[in-house]
This record gives sequence, structure tokens and C-alpha cells, in this order.
Amino acid sequence: MSSLTIAWNVIRRTIGTKKGLLGYILLPCVVISLVIALLGQEEMTLSQIAYVDRDQGLASAFLLEELADKPGYALKEYEDDAAMKDALLSKQATIGFAIPAGFTEGVRSGRVPKLQVYDLATSEATFTLRINLDGLVRGMTASAGMVRTAAGEGGQDSAALADVFRETGKHRVTAIDQELRLYPKEGLSTVTGFTLLFLMSLISSSVTQIVEDRSKRTMARIYSAPVRAWEIAAGNFLGSFFVGLIQIAVVLMLSRWVLRYDAGIPLHLHFIVLAAFMLVAMGIASAAAGLIRNPQNAGMLNNLIITPTCMIGGCFWPISFMPEYMQKAANFVPQKWTIEAIELLSSGSSLKGVVTPLLILVLMAFVLLIIGSAILRPSEGQARA
Repeated sequence: MSSLTIAWNVIRRTIGTKKGLLGYILLPCVVISLVIALLGQEEMTLSQIAYVDRDQGLASAFLLEELADKPGYALKEYEDDAAMKDALLSKQATIGFAIPAGFTEGVRSGRVPKLQVYDLATSEATFTLRINLDGLVRGMTASAGMVRTAAGEGGQDSAALADVFRETGKHRVTAIDQELRLYPKEGLSTVTGFTLLFLMSLISSSVTQIVEDRSKRTMARIYSAPVRAWEIAAGNFLGSFFVGLIQIAVVLMLSRWVLRYDAGIPLHLHFIVLAAFMLVAMGIASAAAGLIRNPQNAGMLNNLIITPTCMIGGCFWPISFMPEYMQKAANFVPQKWTIEAIELLSSGSSLKGVVTPLLILVLMAFVLLIIGSAILRPSEGQARA
């Protein structure tokens, strides 16, 4: 009960005022949400496609309708090849193609003229357009072949082919794109890294409160009460940890329901991993508070603990980019294991698949809490620098 009383007092002092609620809950959550909005949103480039239709027939009309319905494509018609090439050179369009004369007749007969694709440089958009054009032409040719077979030798039923194209355009039968989730979501590690960086900002506030209590002899009065040292450390630990859980909950709700950022992770698993990281962060705060005696030195945490561990742990760049000795050092910081757990979950792992990173985080928190309870002692006199 003593630990819970201390924890409640920490919560009340941290977010019990408007200034505390704004500084420790709303402001960090807004900053993290902005990071997610800037780094986590998937970019969808709209391909400006220029085309020339020299056929003006049934098959070319169907081809253009199907392309226009595809996401990410914006089609614009030009009178001739020269005008289309000028548009490409002036970057009014990113890619272009020409439908040759006799295209519809070629589809009916099974001898389809090749579509000419124009671009300034081979790119993913060019390759994708070629695949889409080839697939549509093959499908139209196969449909025309079935109509031709049904009409008999020498028979050509334009009305039947038009009906086939019209029914095909309704897409009554569609394929389902099943996301196998073999790899983590692109950009997730960066978003997670900056999220961890701002979540660790709570360490500074926790340490500042504890050091102020020591310098004002508030902690000395607590230790004079019949309260064990570990209960005092646990109370400060639990109070700040609960504030961190509120931060995590608000961040996840903002990112998922307001910013529509899908990390590919179930909400409860995402919360569990970040909560495990917050356990370690509060353990660091307990241990650091026991070492710092002057409140003015609390600001050194950013330079000595928060920023270096985030750099080593892969918050700003992949760990594989660092030298081998730094990669080994990353195993001793919680950011590395948190990012690893989230990437595993994003690539399709279950909670059982991230047991090892979570156990390491819990073990780190337990060890740091023991260290904090051992060295978290009030000064005998005034605080010394």
C-alpha cells in the first residue's frame, strides 16, 4: 500500500495540473503524432499517363476504361505522338503509350499490334504500366477468341464482343490481395524509433521530481517513515510508469484512429511491447535518480543516456549500418529489443514470436529497479553538485 500511495502522489504531481497535463501528455503525444504523419504515411505517387488513340474502336475504349479505373493512374489524351512526346519532355506526364490503328481488328483476329510505350527513364511506373497493358491485351484477345469460336468459322459478332467487354468491366469476379506480411512495414522502424525517443522524455521529469524531493528533504522524511527502500523506489517507478501508459494509449489511438496509420500490428500487442519498453525507461529513471544529487544536473540525462542509447539502439538508422562493436553494444539498450519486437510483429509473428525481446526488456527493468532501490537514498545534508 505504501508503494501505491507514493505512486498516486507521483501521478498527481506529474499530470494533476494543467501545465503537467499539457507538458507530459498532450505535447509529447502531438509531437509523436506529427512524426508518424511525416514519416509513417505511405506515399502513393499518381502516375500522369499520356496516350494517343489512333484506333478509336471498341477494344481501345475498353483498354482505356480499365486503365482509368486502376488506382494511381491519371490518363490524358493527346492528338498525335509529337504532342505526347512534348508533354513527356516538359514533364507534364511521366509516361505515355500509343494505341495503333487497327487495334480493335487485331484483337478480334488474334493478331494484336504491339503497344508502344514512351518514357524518359525506365522506372517502376513504366514497368508496371507495361505489365498492365500486356495483361489487358491478353485478356481482350482471349475473350475475342472465345467469341470467334462461338460464332463459327468466318463469323464475327461485334455485338457479342461488346457484351463480353461490358460484363468484364463490371468485375463481378475479383482477386483478393492477401498480404502475407513477410517483411515489416516500410518506415516502421523509423516511426518506432522516434516514438521511443519521445517516450523516454518522461525519464527526465521522473528524475527531476525525485532529485527535487531529495534536495528539499521530502525524501528524507519518507525514509524516516516505516517504509522499505524498495517500496519507495517501486512507488516512484509505478507512478511514472502509469503516466507513460497514458502516453502510449493516447499515441496509439491518435495514430490509428485519427492519422489512420496502420503498423500491421494488433493494437493490444503494440501496447504490450511499448509498455515493456516503458518499464525499462522507468527503471533507468530510478537508477539515474539515485546517482544525481543536484537538480541542475538532471538535464544531462539527454546527453548521457537518452540520446546515446537511442542512437545505439537503432532509433535513427538501422543497426546494421553501425560498426560491429556498436552492434554488440546495442544488445544492452532497450530500444534495440523494442524495435526488433515491433518489426517481428509487423512481419506476421505472434506474441510467442516476441517472447525473447519482451523477456529481455522485463529483465532489464527488474535489474534497474533493484539498482534504483539500492542507491535511491536521501542526502545527509544539502544537495551537492
